Amino acid sequence: MIGWRSTWSIYKRELMRFLRTAFQSVLAPVLTTSLYFIVFGAAIGGRMPDLGGVDYGAFIIPGLLMLTLLGETTSNSSFGIYMPRFTGTIYELLSAPVGVAETLIGFVGAAMTKSLILAAIILVTARLFVDYSIAYPLLAMFYIMLVAAAFSLFGFILGIWADNFEKLGIIPLLFLTPLTFLGGTFYSIEMLPEPWDKIALANPIVYLVSGLRWTFYGSSDVNIWISFGITLAFLAACTGVIAYIFKTGWRLRA
Repeated sequence: MIGWRSTWSIYKRELMRFLRTAFQSVLAPVLTTSLYFIVFGAAIGGRMPDLGGVDYGAFIIPGLLMLTLLGETTSNSSFGIYMPRFTGTIYELLSAPVGVAETLIGFVGAAMTKSLILAAIILVTARLFVDYSIAYPLLAMFYIMLVAAAFSLFGFILGIWADNFEKLGIIPLLFLTPLTFLGGTFYSIEMLPEPWDKIALANPIVYLVSGLRWTFYGSSDVNIWISFGITLAFLAACTGVIAYIFKTGWRLRA
């Protein structure tokens, strides 16, 4: 049986930590997204043809949204579990009558809430630069929450694996961000010449960006069901790894 009071306490603590760092967590992504829209949407977008019947400025919105969500969700959740390990307060959580389910629901629920707040702010910011519409808003919200949950768990694993601040940032900076830029954020995979269009499909972020783009415009480079399947598989894999970590106490117990 899940202890919802414990879950709420973890959720509230993580959400308050997010609000205390509002400048870094909210304003910085919004400023960065605005700069992307000014450069790519206004300066370059005016010279680009429509992609699949969608204006270029509107076309890049799902990619920019995914770029921000992946980075912020992973970084927030990894830092959220790393700091208790770093300061030693993790032992309070491990000794408390709180199960794995309560811990994960609290952390993941907070990450999903942060992601929805960020997504809403970015979409409002995008409205200042381009005109767009969302074909399936409820499905878009669900998909954003699904991706946020998966990468919150991934960040959780990263925060447990890292034993210093350098390792904490190496995966998002050297792998996650470059893969997102190469995952169709600013272009369609169909624009790439052979064999690069086939090679690009080996990038897992392509499927995430395509999935979110489909919920916006009803078309994408990859079948929507493949995107959903890969996202769910990644979510399940991260859940299994975390269950193993808590079962064995790897890097959690001295």
